[in-house]
Parts: sequence; structure tokens; C-alpha cells
Amino acid sequence: MHSEKIQRKALDFLHNWRKSDYRKPLILRGARQVGKTTLVKCFAKEYDVFIYLNLEKKEDRNLFEITDDVDRLITNIYVREEVRLDAENVLIFIDEIQNSQPAVAMLRYFYEKRNEIHVIAAGSLLETVMDLRKISFPVGRVQYMSLRPCSFEEFLDGLDFAAYKRFVENAAVPDVIHERVMQLFREYTIVGGMPDAVAQYAVTRDFQAISDVYESLLQTYKDDVEKYSSSTSTIRTIRAILNAGWSSAAEIISFEGFGGTAYRSREMSEAFQTISKAMLLELVYPISEPLLPAIPHFRRRPKLLWLDTGLVNYAAGVQKELFLADDIQDVWRGRMSEHIVGQELIANKLEVSAHRLFWHRDKQGSSAEVDFVCPYQGLLIPIEVKTGHNAHLKSLHLYMDEAPHNIAVRVWSKPFSKDEVKTLKGKTIKLLNLPFYYVAQIEKILQREI
Repeated sequence: MHSEKIQRKALDFLHNWRKSDYRKPLILRGARQVGKTTLVKCFAKEYDVFIYLNLEKKEDRNLFEITDDVDRLITNIYVREEVRLDAENVLIFIDEIQNSQPAVAMLRYFYEKRNEIHVIAAGSLLETVMDLRKISFPVGRVQYMSLRPCSFEEFLDGLDFAAYKRFVENAAVPDVIHERVMQLFREYTIVGGMPDAVAQYAVTRDFQAISDVYESLLQTYKDDVEKYSSSTSTIRTIRAILNAGWSSAAEIISFEGFGGTAYRSREMSEAFQTISKAMLLELVYPISEPLLPAIPHFRRRPKLLWLDTGLVNYAAGVQKELFLADDIQDVWRGRMSEHIVGQELIANKLEVSAHRLFWHRDKQGSSAEVDFVCPYQGLLIPIEVKTGHNAHLKSLHLYMDEAPHNIAVRVWSKPFSKDEVKTLKGKTIKLLNLPFYYVAQIEKILQREI
């Protein structure tokens, strides 16, 4: 089985983009190896003509460097690719576009003069490389989409569990198969969502057999470091993060001396921001008020979430512990369960600007933290990843006592249920207990339950 067979939800976005009267050239963002090129090639089957240009190749770059006239450019491309000049239903995919400033500039004219031709562009380390080269996309003439690792639904699709996938996406898993779906979710937590890892696991069903995939991915990210910055000191700091940072997944971190290094706060912060632009990680900042607008406190310590839990498991060496555990919440003090919940919360978000938040209150003698908060219809819904009796959800109770609503979510390994709970101050709240496999359906469930 190949990763091409995994049906990505992003295809729905591309279908709508294709039909839109307001379509602009599309910039596809995402970390290396999340499946950008594979997605576009799958989508291209809807077109009569598909032209693939890779601007790592000199002959493809030259097409954009010998003319600044879009009509002439298109004629040159069509002639070289042996496409009729009057061809219709054409998709041009410009891969590794960061290698050509003229190609980036030309996107404007594709939009303004030849919008009947559909254009998608993508590239590795787009934002970091373009910042370094001081290249920018034409403002207002392009649109963006972000692609992230596979969600649990896409994982099920890759493993040919179509019926289970339908139950999950409809938030209607029968209790009789709950344990089986939870077992599959535990496998997803170990494997992660990188398409090559999912595809290989679908064939082998062997966690050890996909170690080469992880090793190759980690080495690729490390090999890219020189493309992140022109500063030798920044490159050294980035290397330190890529070597040691996986063990701090789902932790609230300090920049000063991160990972036992001697780096100062400022240089470590700048290195983290650079890696974040490459979409390998996100620094999740806290809010202190359970109200919209949700304003992150960027001066407070952030929580570190990497792009994929499977990579974290491999790099941090906890695959065996996860495999042997009865409950993923028992592993690594619950950090792996929190990390995979964070991954699922954003897995199907296609906006480049999408980000996660958590709630933290640091009052003397009363420190409290809620794992995540989810904006929904003007409310900030708290999400705690915890087992145990409702009375143990102390931070959730503190949050709800300040919140202007009565809905809270707890993620656990048991089937879906609802509780009516009184907070520490006597406020009655509705607690939705979601099994892990429903995290990506949280908005659908809130719509149904509120």
C-alpha cells in the first residue's frame, strides 16, 4: 500500500477551490513529508492536463527566468510539455517555488491575466527560506492552505477500516466496538500521522518495521538546518533543539538553558520561532481569562507541541512503553495522551494561522492549568485529558467557575458519556466525556450537545 491511497480531507478544500469564482493561485504550506506533492497529484486526476514543475531543477527554473510575460511563459511551458495551446481544464503545480523569485512574482499575473489556468505552489521550509531571501508572495493575489500529518480518521482510511472511519467521523461509535476503536487509536498514537509511516504500517502492522521511516524523517529535518538561517549560532541552536527537544513534548518549557544547554533565552527563542515557521513544532501559549477574544500571553512560558506524535515517540524512545501500556494516559506521566489530543485538535485545520491554546492561572497558592481550550460559537470550551473521578478535575472546576457558560470537555479512554457536575463553588456544569477517537469531532459533538 502507498500513501497515495490515503484519502486526505484536504481534498474537499481543493474541490471547493477548483469550483470557486474567487479562486486565486494556492500556496500549499506544510512540513516536509506531510504529503503535499502526493495530495496535489491525487487532486490532479480531476484535470484534463496536469503539468508538474519542480524548481529544484534548473530546466524548470529557467522557464520563469527567460521571460516576465505570463502569456509567453505559458506558451513556453505548453510547448515543452507538448500541451495544446488551446487546452482547457489545466492544473499547473509549481513545487519548491522558494527556489525562484521570478516564479513567486509570476503568481500575481497568473491571477490577474490567466486565471482560467489553475495554479498550486508548494515548497520546503517556505516561510523560513523566503524570509532568509527576502522574498514575499504577492499580497492579495494568492491564497493559502496548510497540510498537517494524517488525522485518526485518515489513519483508519489508510488501514482500510472504512466502516470504523464512518462511525468516528459521525461521532456514532457503538459501545460494542469501543475497545477495538480505542486499540486502533493507541496504534495511531504510536505510529503517528506521517503518511509514509501510516502507509508502511498498513502493510506490515509492525511498529519496529517503520523505524526506518522515522529515522529518515528526522535526518531530513536535521539536514535542512542550514536552510533555516544564515547565522552560524542560530544553526547550532536549532540543531540542539532538534537533537534534544523531542523529550520535552507536551511540556511547558523555558527557553533559558533549554534541554540542558547553555543557550540564553533570546537565542533559544529565536531558534524555536524559526523551526515553528517550518511547521515542525508549535509553541502553544497560555491564556488567563476564559473569555473571547483569547489573547495568548507571549511573555509566559509556552507548551511545546511537535508536528507528529509518532515522531516524538520514536525520537524520545517511548514506543515500547506505549505498546505495553494498558492505557495511553499511563505513559510518560500522561504527556503522550495530551500530545496526541493536541495533534488531533488541529489535524483537520487547513488554515495556516490555526493554533492551539491552553489556560493557566498562576496565583499564589492556587496555580491551575487546563490542557487546551477550544473556541466554539463565542465560547472558550476547556478540554482536560484525564481519567478518574470528576472531583479530581480541580483545574477544570476553577476554570468553569470563571467561565460565562456551563460546558466542559474531558478526554478519556472510556465510551462517550455526559455528567452533571458541581464545581468547587457550586456551579452546575455539563461535562462531556469524550473518548480519544472523538477529539477531531469536538465541534460536531458540541453542536449536538449544546
